[in-house]
Amino acid sequence: MKKLVPFVVDITLVIVFCVIGRRSHDEAILAGLLRTFWPFGTGLLLGWVLSAAVAAGREGVSAARRFDARAVWPTGVIVWLSTLAGGMLLRAVSGQGVAVSFVIVAATFLGLFLVGWRAAAQALSSR
Repeated sequence: MKKLVPFVVDITLVIVFCVIGRRSHDEAILAGLLRTFWPFGTGLLLGWVLSAAVAAGREGVSAARRFDARAVWPTGVIVWLSTLAGGMLLRAVSGQGVAVSFVIVAATFLGLFLVGWRAAAQALSSR
């Protein structure tokens, strides 16, 4: 359950990112949301798998504490970069746009969303 909540937060934030993007271009939100979401959602899943693999390979850390889904580093950074890179790669392969300006905007928003909530949660929990 502890790992499910951060996963749901990540998925929700990627969906919000896609909704904002579709809305800012006056595109039908519900009609095309899946088309916009799937590349980034796939990249997000890849990021979670990579994060768990990195955690599993860390030595000197007990098995129960290896993977912290709420950690900024390495989880948040890996999830962010995988979501961005995987999303852009899959968009390119599927014939969707990957203009440089879009990559910059996506990197910024996904970074703020996927790393930002983790940083805020860590800051609040250290008080």
